[in-house]
Amino acid sequence: MQPFKFIRAQDSHAAITAALTNNAKFIAGGTNMIDLMKLNIEKPTQVIDINGLKLDKIEIFSNGTIRIGALVKNSDLAYHPTIIKSYPVLSEALLSGASAQLRNMATVGGNLLQRTRCPYFYDTTYPCNKRAPGSGCSALNGYNRNNAVLGTSDKCIATHPSDMCVALAALGAVIHVQSDSGVREIPFNEFHLLPGETPQFETTLKHGELIIAVDIPAIAYGARSHYLKVRDRASYEFALSSAAVALDIKNGRILTARVALGGIGTKPWRSLAAEKVLMGAVNNEQSYRTAAEAALSGAKPYQHNAFKIELAKRTLVRALATVGGMS
Repeated sequence: MQPFKFIRAQDSHAAITAALTNNAKFIAGGTNMIDLMKLNIEKPTQVIDINGLKLDKIEIFSNGTIRIGALVKNSDLAYHPTIIKSYPVLSEALLSGASAQLRNMATVGGNLLQRTRCPYFYDTTYPCNKRAPGSGCSALNGYNRNNAVLGTSDKCIATHPSDMCVALAALGAVIHVQSDSGVREIPFNEFHLLPGETPQFETTLKHGELIIAVDIPAIAYGARSHYLKVRDRASYEFALSSAAVALDIKNGRILTARVALGGIGTKPWRSLAAEKVLMGAVNNEQSYRTAAEAALSGAKPYQHNAFKIELAKRTLVRALATVGGMS
């Protein structure tokens, strides 16, 4: 770990001002950042502790929108009564991630900024375009069983690791960020970037911007939702494939749907193609299978992860069947 200056910010203005220094990083729970600093992957010269900011509240507005402060702990959000009742997909996603100890430390804002767990990113003896742009992607021709099949490029095939983000993608969340010029809103699907030619850039956050909250717009059928995670072992493991779904069903037909996939994309993967297939379709397994085919139509397999394409289809069908009452 490299030496750094440590600052405890007492308010958002102080935190943002401090962050304008080159190579400054915010820290809250630190469940990912500290690991990266220990491995000399992240090398901030200034670390800004934002735990003193009053961003740890969950508010419910009269229009049904739920505002989640960036410092809300993952455990507190997962066990919040309104989240459990109205958006079980989010509660289930959070509880499927990491361990209870980590969920008690990890924050919503930090979860949004999780970095990939690709082993070549973590092992600094290997080339990695995320760590060292232009050095190459070792996963392309290496052991890539856990890597992505959607949203990849010849520069990077690293999988986005978050469970929470998959649920938020399905729910159409909106992220609020603050800078020295004010507050702006970022639709969730525009927050994370595809690797393309520049995999070192992972979000649309600008220098010095601080995540302050996440909004979940009211979704009347949010209670009819589910998160399904498939992994190598039952606990403390990242997804090989996951699906976050919500369905509005009436008289045997799906009026509208929300679908997002995890474990297979370079970003949390909202599938508008699957949603389009499901809209107006008969609520049955054939519709689910057609949607799954649409969701994975652009998938690109690599040497060791071709199995993920069929696995992801089956994961989505099973999640839809659970919500649709067909399982």
